[in-house]
Amino acid sequence: MSKDSFEIAILAGDGIGTEVTDAAFAVIEAAQAKTGGFHLHRQEIMAGAGYYRDTGRDIEPDGEERAGKADAMYVGAIGLPAIRATDGTEIAPHLRLRERFELYAGVRPVKAYKGAPRMLLDERANEIDLVIIRECTEGLFYTAAVHDRSPKTNQDEARETLRLTRSVTERLCDFAFRLAERRKSSGSQGMLTCVDKANVFQAFAFFRKIFDERAAHFPDIEKSYAYVDAQALELVKKPWELDVLVMENMFGDILSDLAGGLVGGMGMAASAEIGDNHCLFQPAHGSAPDIMGQDKANPLAAILSGAMMLDWLGWQAGNDKMLEAARLIEQAVSDGFADGGLRPMEFGGNMGLQDMTTAVLSYTNAAKID
Repeated sequence: MSKDSFEIAILAGDGIGTEVTDAAFAVIEAAQAKTGGFHLHRQEIMAGAGYYRDTGRDIEPDGEERAGKADAMYVGAIGLPAIRATDGTEIAPHLRLRERFELYAGVRPVKAYKGAPRMLLDERANEIDLVIIRECTEGLFYTAAVHDRSPKTNQDEARETLRLTRSVTERLCDFAFRLAERRKSSGSQGMLTCVDKANVFQAFAFFRKIFDERAAHFPDIEKSYAYVDAQALELVKKPWELDVLVMENMFGDILSDLAGGLVGGMGMAASAEIGDNHCLFQPAHGSAPDIMGQDKANPLAAILSGAMMLDWLGWQAGNDKMLEAARLIEQAVSDGFADGGLRPMEFGGNMGLQDMTTAVLSYTNAAKID
């Protein structure tokens, strides 16, 4: 029997985070009203730089525990440039959630919408539909995370630690292969590319070795390999030939932004961070305090992240109505760009956050899926 009731922990955060979060859940509620079949119970958790400024804490006292008990976490945007912790670092409780709940699989879909801005002149750029899977808990970010705070820098040198473990890499590769399987069942290529630098670094040779070991369990998925520098070139030359790519943390950080730029920019950059028992969804853009409260933000990344949340929860719970609601939202965005009804200011259009939200709501109510 499928599950139909879900607890969602919402950390709207700072800057435009609260604005785009409201937009995302307005669209989610419209899709839910149209499909029926599930209920979301929202619980707000105070967190972020503004909360830190006012209280000295970056998240409310029981916030992490409540977030961990929810079926999913949704983050708007966290951080303000002028507010820092006493050690000078950014206020980032969402990164601590990533570590605490082992959200190792960062999922960044990169999809071109007909009518949306594109950077490549080749008509085939309209066919871009790929997913970057970025490991999120170790790699070259290991030193920056809570794992390793020992001094590595002095006036003569600076060092960082690149750490890859078998446990995380196996789970990451399995996640990527399963996603490729799911995409193949929906008509995609069914190809997974391992992106590394195995020709130079032992750590990446280790990563590729584990990739090959896990590939044996997914014989229906074509596998390929690319060194990260060559893959960056291919993302610009012919991204329409790519399907799913899996890689280490820093490589994923860089290539996902590059790929996002091909289909419009950060205002379209939805994302998810998935672990074995927890999941978090958020637009990949920042808090943009320079435009907060001015009705200028593009809510599409937040809205599409909400669709990702419905899709993931629905898939895990076997709830077809949630899957349908996710497809309705995605179809609404596609239809809106196709007929010129979505014109965000970010892309030089004349529609601010409120107009964009109203338009997506209208397209969601009108959307039809097979």
